[in-house]
Amino acid sequence: MRRIEIEGIPVCIAGGTDREGGGDGPLVVLLHGYGAPGEDLVPLYRQLQVKSEVRFAFPAAPLDLGKELGRAYAGGRAWWMIDLAIFEAAARGEPRADRSAEVPEGLAAARDLASRVIAALQQKLGATPKTTVLGGFSQGAMLSLDVALRATEKPAALVLMSGSIIAGAEWTPLFPSLSGLPVLQSHGRSDPLLPYATAEKLKGLLEGAGASVRFIEFAGGHTITSGVLAGLNDLILQVFPGPRD
Repeated sequence: MRRIEIEGIPVCIAGGTDREGGGDGPLVVLLHGYGAPGEDLVPLYRQLQVKSEVRFAFPAAPLDLGKELGRAYAGGRAWWMIDLAIFEAAARGEPRADRSAEVPEGLAAARDLASRVIAALQQKLGATPKTTVLGGFSQGAMLSLDVALRATEKPAALVLMSGSIIAGAEWTPLFPSLSGLPVLQSHGRSDPLLPYATAEKLKGLLEGAGASVRFIEFAGGHTITSGVLAGLNDLILQVFPGPRD
């Protein structure tokens, strides 16, 4: 693995012929969730059994929560800020309010940055949208979907792990642009932060638009299970077939 800087943010690069992004194989870009460190999703690639030519990129979100919120959040990063009352309510066991109609402040800036980072990574690594799988976890999943919905050239596939609907009025007319796109979506039935019912609604919107959705539900909460990793492995093999060396 190697670390580089793209558009002013750190990015971990792994996989490929030299395990540092070498070669001309396809690219998987995964965006981490709110409050996680920039390298949070890096260990996932080591658990996947895909062909060795596949490269992986893990961008860090631009906002340093230690600077934004204080020492208690040191090491955590975010694509945009979230009202901390959401987490406090979840800790008290209160039901999560439906905020699918809200447009988070900072979403547009995060989308612009993520789009530039992805384009720069593709240029640097010799990839194209057709040879790129885009996805993420939680806030990273929502940002990935927001980017894909607005992209002129769609990625090869989309990975939405424990994501949800935001900016509903903006997203709804854009869903048909994902017709035919392979999508892996996963969600825990006991997720205390992002309601399972909203994930089911997102699944319906994707399927209604003609996307090819594999939906993995599990009994746990806001996490990535071994079953989700198996689904991610299958998706990568589907769009970039071939055994791992």
